[in-house]
Amino acid sequence: MTATTDALSVLKGMYAAEAGYFAAGGPGKATFAPLAPFFSPDVVLHQADALPYSGIWRGHEGLERFFAAMGDTWAVFDMVEQSFLSETSPLVVLTQVHVRARTTGRELDFPILQTITVEDGRITEVRPFYWDTAAIAAACTNYHSADDRLPRS
Repeated sequence: MTATTDALSVLKGMYAAEAGYFAAGGPGKATFAPLAPFFSPDVVLHQADALPYSGIWRGHEGLERFFAAMGDTWAVFDMVEQSFLSETSPLVVLTQVHVRARTTGRELDFPILQTITVEDGRITEVRPFYWDTAAIAAACTNYHSADDRLPRS
């Protein structure tokens, strides 16, 4: 297996394991164990400051906390379509998602572009770039949009 195929295989395997994790109930219900082999023990996930689950998440424990924060934020998080835009590390993946916020019930469709670094057969870094973090934050709060700061009644 070449390094190119290996990095892409790791990523596709992780996405399959992630789908199984969420199908089994996700954070608090399913075990993170099937996902762990795909991530380096010192993996780093960077999330934009404007998101409800912002910050830098480190290691397997950090990823478990991140998945719990995602589960607290979204009642639905469906990866509708994925395009793998590169085959070497760092991989570039464009994902179209459909979400429904747990607290407000609002739904959004948007793209996420991610760079994912794979070294020695494991994911070491993930950097997602969201199309509109203000719209995502607004969907998760009582605010209509970044320009409408008053709560809706």
